[in-house]
Amino acid sequence: MSDDDTKILKTIIDTAHDHFFIVAPDGRIRDVSPGAAAVYGMSCEELCATSVQRLEADGVLTPSVSLEVIRSGRPAQLVQRTGTGRRVIAQAHPVFEGQRLVAVVSRSMDLTDLQLLQQEYALLQRRFSEHLRRGHALESDSEALEAELDDLEVKSQLMREVALLLKRVAPTDATVLMLGESGVGKTAFARQLHRWSSRRDGPFIDVNCAAIPESLFESEMFGHEKGAFSGAAPGGRKGLIEQAEGGTLFLDEIGELPLAVQTKLLKTIQDGSITRLGDRAPRRVDFRLVVATNQDLSARVEQGLFRLDLYYRLNVIPVTLPPLRERREDIPGLVERQLKRLNRRYGRDKMLARDVWQALMGWDWPGNVRELENTLERAWLSSEDVIQGDLLVPSTGASVGALDGRQHDAQPAKSAASAIAAAPGDAVSPSLPPVAGTAAPELPLAQGEGLKAALARREREILADCCTTLPTTYAIAEHLGISQPSVVRKLKQHGLKIG
Repeated sequence: MSDDDTKILKTIIDTAHDHFFIVAPDGRIRDVSPGAAAVYGMSCEELCATSVQRLEADGVLTPSVSLEVIRSGRPAQLVQRTGTGRRVIAQAHPVFEGQRLVAVVSRSMDLTDLQLLQQEYALLQRRFSEHLRRGHALESDSEALEAELDDLEVKSQLMREVALLLKRVAPTDATVLMLGESGVGKTAFARQLHRWSSRRDGPFIDVNCAAIPESLFESEMFGHEKGAFSGAAPGGRKGLIEQAEGGTLFLDEIGELPLAVQTKLLKTIQDGSITRLGDRAPRRVDFRLVVATNQDLSARVEQGLFRLDLYYRLNVIPVTLPPLRERREDIPGLVERQLKRLNRRYGRDKMLARDVWQALMGWDWPGNVRELENTLERAWLSSEDVIQGDLLVPSTGASVGALDGRQHDAQPAKSAASAIAAAPGDAVSPSLPPVAGTAAPELPLAQGEGLKAALARREREILADCCTTLPTTYAIAEHLGISQPSVVRKLKQHGLKIG
């Protein structure tokens, strides 16, 4: 390396926001960037005179990411606590010469600063929401939304604010991160965002990251060339990213993305190109990225399960969809929509008895819109002409009618109540199948077993039973009243397979 190259490299390290360590294979620290002194509470000279083993033993940093790389020979990412009371996200990569480890390069970022930025961003979001509420244009904007939201049934103020935000960012190519519990409608709003965008005439590629086996993920996402691996398509195949050319790529359950694929996805976002398996030539791609998750991605970053730099790239326009219990005004419209769908699909004209509306509005619907729709369909399939309350059975196994009045803080919102009052006739809505309620099984604790372990054991037993009696993850999801991605994740967590 020339003197000029050395000076350039030193300038990059000295001025970088991240804090760099260069560590020898025996743990001795060769060099550090100047910013590390403030984070770790030691001067650069003191740091370079010691080893990562000593720093870990003295509590200067715990644990050492460089030691983890020295032990494993693989890149690592973890959260450190420093002697100065800071929390730091640290990444480290091995440097090999042939098969011999010659150094470890690590970099860290102070999460304390990141948390302050997140708090400032949250404050800006709150101010933006307040501005929307106060703005004179809100009423006219909301009226314009009516014709454009198709059948999403947005009635509550919370969801109108979400819809307005999505409509305003739709013309751009900014990445949107949709957050919210399972079943709140993230996929439906991602499709609406696509329809509002300039890419509406392009494809909308919906990818469930939790449903693709890890061994196939890279091939599915990035495609492959002829002969790339055993069983590869004879002429090669486009990956899902290439299929989204000119349109929108929607990655649901993004938190389940394998780390190896996270790295390639980050490069694709940065460079705007992909490389198929078995190919060397990069291919330019042009798509709009929308992702969704019901997990706390920042927590997964701290656990080393999600790349921090990818998190930054995805968290450009975060949009949180509230659960159904926080927007009960939307329930009547969702119920009517599902009833119309079922009547049209099965060629009947069933109605919902008026006396079950109060219970429908009062139930908390922990599975959100998906649980509401599934409950209605079960009741519809098992009813005659009018669906009674004892046929509306949520995932708890108790009928909605039986639950009436037992939900705490479960009062219907004023706008929802007025919508119900406006319903014509004595019967007005959808139907669903009855499920017989069963007594809660006993859950005796084993010796020394805590509640968390007992619940996990019981969950595994239920899933194991479902795996032997039901044919697919979709059937299990329907039976348990949870989402299919949740089933996939839980089966993986417990090491279970169907059949």
